[in-house]
Amino acid sequence: MRKFLLFLVFSTLFQAGWVQAQERFQITGKVLDSASQSPLKGASVFCQNTTFGVITNNEGEFSLSLPKGGYDLVVSYTGFQSGEMRINASNVEPLLFQLLPKDKSMEGVVVAGSNEVPDGWNKYGNFFKEQFLGTTANAQQCELENPDALRFFYSKKRNRLKVLAKEELRIVNKALGYKIRYQLDSLSFEYATKVATYSGYPFFETLNGTPEEEAKWALNRNKSYKGSKLHFMRSWHSKTIEEEGFVLEQVSNQDAREFESARLPNYYDTSFYYSDSGIVEIQLPGKFRIKYHREMPDPAFVRFYKLPPHIRVQLTVLDILNDFVIEENGYWWEQADLINTGYWSYERLAEALPYDYSPQRE
Repeated sequence: MRKFLLFLVFSTLFQAGWVQAQERFQITGKVLDSASQSPLKGASVFCQNTTFGVITNNEGEFSLSLPKGGYDLVVSYTGFQSGEMRINASNVEPLLFQLLPKDKSMEGVVVAGSNEVPDGWNKYGNFFKEQFLGTTANAQQCELENPDALRFFYSKKRNRLKVLAKEELRIVNKALGYKIRYQLDSLSFEYATKVATYSGYPFFETLNGTPEEEAKWALNRNKSYKGSKLHFMRSWHSKTIEEEGFVLEQVSNQDAREFESARLPNYYDTSFYYSDSGIVEIQLPGKFRIKYHREMPDPAFVRFYKLPPHIRVQLTVLDILNDFVIEENGYWWEQADLINTGYWSYERLAEALPYDYSPQRE
């Protein structure tokens, strides 16, 4: 199962059918200690990148009701390695998770042979927030509640910074009205290429606010959704790319410094677009430009990348390495086979919305 993975280099309404009440399906299962086969009471069971999550009961059992679509189901318990499974409505049998205890003896070996940076947060904390949360106005309204959970390692030989977390990160996004619990596997930054990658499991909780705050969050969420990767994937799934304000172009001379591109004649050509039982499979490897016309790019993005000040579209370059699948809710896999640069990379965790987000009616 692919974890949530981002590759970083440095509206209209979505279709009415998705916004309205959704068909749902039920997921049930049990969580056990793999060694003793004892049930794990109080294990956290959640669909990553959503607001759907529960805690196991005394028997280690859980049940989740989910809107139709695809999800990564994650199970975590203190002292054990997390388990994960890709699920959708086809999962009708109860699931069984047998978690493995963490090997604490290996942790000391890793630390002993590492290049951990003393007082790493003071040296790299702001840099980490830029790479992880972003540099947008929303990022300025995000608070990392437990920065002491982070450990920083710098390899002089590889010229690489690596960041690990001792516990799940707790982020409050006051711009969008979410608290995010993020199980960070690692964040790496390659100084030679200026490429950052990070992976982990995010879980969203909706904040409670005043009516004024709720209204502000609704507007900000809608703004973050428009033109996002989630918005685009839902549009491709529902065959509404142009109606939603996107243009998809295929790049012809990929090795050129300023590559040329041309609009795909048919975004849903049956030679590469296969739809069956609510699932769409895309078999179209290559490099593509995605333009979103219904929202101006952030002026800070235009300045940072020294773009013409009159640019009026959000532009993303998407490398499709292999075939991938889009579910009804906009969830797509294999996520590591889609590498984006440009605007989608500029908008990082501070702009992220859960897969169960529904845009406002207009």
